Amino acid sequence: MGYQNSIFKQILQSIPRYEFEKSVRKHNGDFASKGFTCWEQFVSMIFAQLSGQTGLRGIETTMESMRQSLYHLGVKQVKRSTLSYANNNRSSMIYENVFSGLLEKILSMERRHKHKFKNPLYSIDATTIDLCLSLFPWADFRKRKGGIKLNMKLDHKGYIPTFISMTTAKIHELKSLKEMQFNPGDVITFDRGYTDFKLFATYCSKGIYFVTRQKKNADYAVVERKDVSSYKNISSDQTIIMEGYYTRKKCPLKLRRIRSKDPETGKYIVILTNNFVWSPTTISAIYKDRWQIEIFLKPNLSDFHV
Repeated sequence: MGYQNSIFKQILQSIPRYEFEKSVRKHNGDFASKGFTCWEQFVSMIFAQLSGQTGLRGIETTMESMRQSLYHLGVKQVKRSTLSYANNNRSSMIYENVFSGLLEKILSMERRHKHKFKNPLYSIDATTIDLCLSLFPWADFRKRKGGIKLNMKLDHKGYIPTFISMTTAKIHELKSLKEMQFNPGDVITFDRGYTDFKLFATYCSKGIYFVTRQKKNADYAVVERKDVSSYKNISSDQTIIMEGYYTRKKCPLKLRRIRSKDPETGKYIVILTNNFVWSPTTISAIYKDRWQIEIFLKPNLSDFHV
C-alpha cells in the first residue's frame, strides 16, 4: 500500500520549515541536542496537545505505538526523559517566534466570518485548568483542588483569539468580560453564565449587540409577539421587559426573546438579545456559532491518525 498523507502531517505542513529552522538557529536551539532536535520536540508537543496527553509517559507510549508513522514526520523514537530535558532547557522563544510568524501571516490575509452581516463577531468563554494544590497553593479552588481560569475573546474572522487573560479559578469569568473592549456595532455571544443585566444595559447604550441564552428562572413580561410561521425551527420571537425588581432597575430596556430548535438534536433553546433588526434565524445561527470557542478551548482530537 502506498503512503498517504495523514491528518497530523497536513497540520504540520502549515508550519514553514524554513522559518522554524531560522528561529532554531537564532536561539541556538539544537546545540548539544543529543540527537533530539527542536523539530522533534515541537512535533511531540503538538501531538501531545491534539491527542489529549496529560503526561510524558503518555506521550512516549502513544508515539511508540505509532513509530512506523513517525518517520514521515521527521521524528525518531521519543523518550520521556529526553523530552523532559528539552522542555526544561530549551528557550521558549524558539516556538514563540514561530507562533508570531504564523499569526502575522494569518492577520495579513483577508478574513471574514461565515454570516451575511458585516459586523465583527466575537465569542466569549472561559475554561478551568486544574493545578496540583501542593505545588500551587495560591491557586486554591476547592478543598483539595487547585486551578486557574483562562478567559478568551475569539474573533470569528479566522477564529483567532484577540483577548486572553488568566485568573485563579475562584474569580468569576464575568469580571474578565467587563475588562474586554468592544466597539459600537460589534456582536458578542456568550453562554448564560455571563448574565449581567447592568452590563446588558451598558451594551445597549453603546450600540453593542449581545446574543446569549436566557436563564430558566428569568422573570419577564411579553410586550409584543411576532409572526414566525415563515421561519423553520423558530417557535417564538418576542419583545420582553424584565419583571424582577432589581433586574428591571438594572436594565429597564426592552429585549428580544427567541425560542429556537436545534435541527440536529431536536432540543429548544431560548435566546436573549438586544438586536431587533436581524431575522430570528440569524440570531439563532450566531449563538450556534459560539460552539467554535468551545472547540478552540477544549480540543478533542484523540482519534486522529498520525
